[in-house]
Amino acid sequence: MKRYMGFFIVSILAGSLTLLGYQFFFENETNFHLPENTNLQTPIVPTSYNLSTTSETELPDFTLAAENTVHAVVHVKNVSTARVPRNIFEYHFGSGPERKAVRGMGSGVIISPDGLIVTNNHVIEGATEVEITLNNNEVYKAEVLGQAAENDLAVLKIEAENLEYLTFGDSNQLQLGEWVLAVGNPFNLTSTVTAGIVSAKARNLDPRKAGMQSFIQTDAAVNPGNSGGALVNKRGELIGINTAITSQTGSFIGYSFAIPSNNAKKIIEDIMEFGSVRKAVLGVRGVDLDGKNAKELNLDVTQGFYVGSVDENSGANEAGLKEGDIITQIDQIKIRKFADLTGYISTKNPGETVEVTYLRNNKQRETLVELSIFEVYKIEDLGIEVSNASASELKEFKAEYGVRINRVLSQRLASENLTGILITEINDTPVKNVKDVEDVISKKAFSDPLKVTFKGPSGKEKTYIFR
Repeated sequence: MKRYMGFFIVSILAGSLTLLGYQFFFENETNFHLPENTNLQTPIVPTSYNLSTTSETELPDFTLAAENTVHAVVHVKNVSTARVPRNIFEYHFGSGPERKAVRGMGSGVIISPDGLIVTNNHVIEGATEVEITLNNNEVYKAEVLGQAAENDLAVLKIEAENLEYLTFGDSNQLQLGEWVLAVGNPFNLTSTVTAGIVSAKARNLDPRKAGMQSFIQTDAAVNPGNSGGALVNKRGELIGINTAITSQTGSFIGYSFAIPSNNAKKIIEDIMEFGSVRKAVLGVRGVDLDGKNAKELNLDVTQGFYVGSVDENSGANEAGLKEGDIITQIDQIKIRKFADLTGYISTKNPGETVEVTYLRNNKQRETLVELSIFEVYKIEDLGIEVSNASASELKEFKAEYGVRINRVLSQRLASENLTGILITEINDTPVKNVKDVEDVISKKAFSDPLKVTFKGPSGKEKTYIFR
């Protein structure tokens, strides 16, 4: 019994010592905690994001840009008029009541306080009348001052004063990931603003087309009716004209495209001054570099524009550019592909000089190139456009002279695959350049047939008479 009592006493003493040890070593540790009202700063930075600690100025604010832009974006209606005969007499004599029908709708951007407006050419194409509705619901009839179908731009004018308008920003300074606003009239919903970021620059949508192929790509929602509307940056500057979407449904699925403001500004200035677009060219032809091309050409670089040929009568030839050179930069614009090159050159005028940086035998060089004018002529009777042929093209076609078919405009010849082949004679007269073609066509009477000799890549010639 005494032995059990001894064990019991020892157990009590051991428990007491354990409790005292716990209080001494562990409970006293709480004295080292900082009180809640301490002014000391902890060096630990939390990894969680607390919205309440973030200043509102750090978040993108589009309110001012949107407010300024909606008043400068207009609703454009493509109106056609026709006389509808009520009886056989009116049918034969072309009389009857006049009726108007809206063929299409889009958007436009006011670019001057006296009513100068830019829109897409496809918005007003074929219109007999163009109607403009401002954001305050005032309606005007617009005059079409000029069209650049190849560039899908048109310039309109309404008789008004003191209008709110947008100033041009520098589209060359756009950065990937930069916030932008798209403003227009999708689905006939006026003054609609959507936001997105710049997803890509110098985007080439269809290299087979002769028009400009260097677009700004954004993920701002753009739908039918937005065409011709404004793409602006956070400062409210016009940095693009919304033009197209890529979609299998016809509606926005995440990709929209705009003509860069620098290109649009140059085209508008040409239309206003010359009535048409004066296209500047470097005078080189070639291919984009990529991994496959670089391997085939035994090159160490996979970005840039590889010069396959240099036009004999061009500024590039005079500046010393040669076949095999790789253009990597023009002025301060990096050239990763042909769309970068054409996009920048399209903002320049013939006669201007640019600095070209290129690689030759893996050594970097620079040269100054005076831009040439791209001479074209439309043979309206045939529905084709011709340009001067380069020396390499003449050699390829085994021809001493001729002009190159630049593009086919007529639907009746669209299936003939004539683009790129040569015309050597018109009405039995040799044509060596665009000026020769213009001279021959100007001497032809309206009712006279047109005799044209074509030459294919094999050197074989065929002559056709068009009546």
